[in-house]
Amino acid sequence: MVRAVVGANWGDEGKGKITDMLAAQSDIVIRFQGGANAGHTIINEHGRFAFHLMPSGVCYDHVTCIIGNGVALDINKFCRELADIQQAGLRPHLLVSDRAQILMPYHILLDTYEEERLGKNAFGSTKSGIAPFFSDKYAKIGIQVNELFEEDTLRAKLHNICTLKNLTLEHVYHKPLLDEQELFATCMEYREKIRPFVCDTHKYLQQALKEGKNILLEGQLGTLKDPDFGIYPMVTSSSTLAGYGAVGAGIPPHEIKDVVVVTKAYSSAVGAGEFVSEILDKDEAQELRLHGGDKGEFGATTGRPRRVGWYDCVASRYGIECQGATTLVMTALDCLSYRTEIPVCVAYEIDGQIVHDFPTTPLLKRAKPVLKVLEGWHCNIRGIRTFDQLPAQARAYVEFIEKELGRHIDMVSNGPEREAIIRR
Repeated sequence: MVRAVVGANWGDEGKGKITDMLAAQSDIVIRFQGGANAGHTIINEHGRFAFHLMPSGVCYDHVTCIIGNGVALDINKFCRELADIQQAGLRPHLLVSDRAQILMPYHILLDTYEEERLGKNAFGSTKSGIAPFFSDKYAKIGIQVNELFEEDTLRAKLHNICTLKNLTLEHVYHKPLLDEQELFATCMEYREKIRPFVCDTHKYLQQALKEGKNILLEGQLGTLKDPDFGIYPMVTSSSTLAGYGAVGAGIPPHEIKDVVVVTKAYSSAVGAGEFVSEILDKDEAQELRLHGGDKGEFGATTGRPRRVGWYDCVASRYGIECQGATTLVMTALDCLSYRTEIPVCVAYEIDGQIVHDFPTTPLLKRAKPVLKVLEGWHCNIRGIRTFDQLPAQARAYVEFIEKELGRHIDMVSNGPEREAIIRR
């Protein structure tokens, strides 16, 4: 069986915990898109981890973890993260697709230079090189892992890359130029670092499907950061939808039988972009931020404060529909326990009209939230493992959102630990 875990919103929904939990039932866990620009925080018996490239299954001895062909592979970060995991006593079984493409040092430089050039109009990039990486991939000047082992091909490609990039560096950014020989030497270092993990993962997964293995596809970020269906242009550069899992992992689409979509009991986002239900009062936002998650609402990759807001039923319903949810999970319900009243965004007001469907970005810029205030439960709910034992107000909160979304919430998370989950 193939199952995908993806986000309904801007990312930061708590997918790491859910992926870690479902990985226990899996034989293979695959990262299928994105790169090291966003992380998953996982808390289990081995400790607390912020994974950026590693599939969340690395905490289990029985799981084979795969970096799929759709991932932006930063080899240095991969190696650093692996060393940290090994230091914690874990010995993961890792494979890297020979068709995955390599994030190069100049991608990070170009990302940084472009944010500098844009100034106040910057995208809020993590400066991890993701946008330049995917630009090169689709411009057909990216470097696949397998090309590290073909030196003549690699040298010719690097010559072309340097010709193109140096024109931009010189005339647009006025920065130092790239050196072909230095880049080739870097690629040779990368080759030796990644050599033990390189695999024809297409062949490997075809055999796994024949053998009926349980496969988990792990997504990064959420629907609203998808380049087609998100808040374009303030999006990421690879598709965040479960449907892309078939491409980014190399799995036939019809094999994906369960799409687990994760949404949080309130909203949060890192980076710029439209966020209708955002809390604009600094003190109120900081209070929610500090109550959020195990370590508060701060990015797993950047450490910067996340923007926070009330639950957005309009955006979440849209996100769930785009993902094609078969299973819906709500996380972080416990983080709202400090509130006596909890607003929920149920519609948008745009140019005097009440809107229930998620619009395109120009309309989002003019949207104001229509809020309904629900009664809070104002008590600690951590440790509760059945829905009926939750305070009446907490149950009513979940049930109200269910009604707005038009679908059942199958699991509710009420704590950061793997076992802190209520199944309904």
